[in-house]
Amino acid sequence: MERLVGLFKNKFFLVTVAFVVWMVFFDKNDLYSQYQYRQQVTKLRHDRDFYKKETAEVNEQLKELTSDNAALEKFAREKYLMKKDNEDVFVVVKEAKKDN
Repeated sequence: MERLVGLFKNKFFLVTVAFVVWMVFFDKNDLYSQYQYRQQVTKLRHDRDFYKKETAEVNEQLKELTSDNAALEKFAREKYLMKKDNEDVFVVVKEAKKDN
C-alpha cells in the first residue's frame, strides 16, 4: 500500500497517466474517432471496389454495343422500348400479389 501511495506521489507517473488519459479520451484523435475513421475507410474501400467492378461491366457493354449492331438493336429494344415503324410493342407487367 505504501508503494502505491509512493507511485501516486511520483510526478512523472502522474504526468504519464494524465497524458495517456488525455490521448485516449479527450484528444481530437481519440480512440472513438480512430474507430469511426477506420469504419469510414473500410466503407469507402468497399464502395471503390464496387464502382470499379461496375465501371468494368459498363465498359464491356459499351465495347459490345459499339462493335455489334445486333447487340445495339437488342439493347435499344429492351432498355428504351424502341421499335421499327411496322411493329407494335407490348409491355407485360406482372402485378404484385396482395396478401388479403
